Amino acid sequence: MRRCLHLYAGLVGYAEAAALQDRCARLLKDGGMEERLLLLEHPPVITLGRNARREDVLHDEKTLRALGVSVEETNRGGQVTYHGPGQLVGYPILNLGPDRRDVARYLRDLEEVLIRTLARFGLQAGRVPGLTGVWAGREKIASIGVHLSRWVTTHGFALNVNTDLSRFGLIVPCGLRGGAVTSMQRLLGRALPLEGVASALVPEFGGIFAREMEPAQDAAPRPPALTEVA
Repeated sequence: MRRCLHLYAGLVGYAEAAALQDRCARLLKDGGMEERLLLLEHPPVITLGRNARREDVLHDEKTLRALGVSVEETNRGGQVTYHGPGQLVGYPILNLGPDRRDVARYLRDLEEVLIRTLARFGLQAGRVPGLTGVWAGREKIASIGVHLSRWVTTHGFALNVNTDLSRFGLIVPCGLRGGAVTSMQRLLGRALPLEGVASALVPEFGGIFAREMEPAQDAAPRPPALTEVA
């Protein structure tokens, strides 16, 4: 069983997290790093996937900036989504070779991790045929958007834990006009510690992906050349 290091990093800016993922992925491809699962939350940001339509962002950037919301283009799949405090974001940096080279399977596996994590809190969730993500009844509770290069994964999932759901009104989430979103807090009637939800998710991730999960000391090792310069 392969080892996968996991880390809860707290609040991390979107651009910083994207750069970290890229560095982790390069190191993993070059054999200089083990697989990792990065768990964190972002300041308010709207992200545009490869299939995003600008009209699905319902306000101009000046208005969004006044609301403290930034806009970032990404290379992940999917359309438009919102990230913000109280939302658990997971970025798996995995090598799907040689036995899991199936994008559809990878998406279903991420959904299963989230479904099983929610079940730990007494919440029943599932899939909607033809769509990616996880729903609680008719409301979406988790989004998924991934990127693969040489079968190494970046980006991942976003689970609404204590998320301010009103912020989804700034966009057409995932292209679903009129689609309702929900959160664990709304369904349970109480806020949950994000790190506690992250801790519940880690063993489910390890079980689905057949990884031995161990805590990481840092998000990623520094390349030797950068260490020497520092």
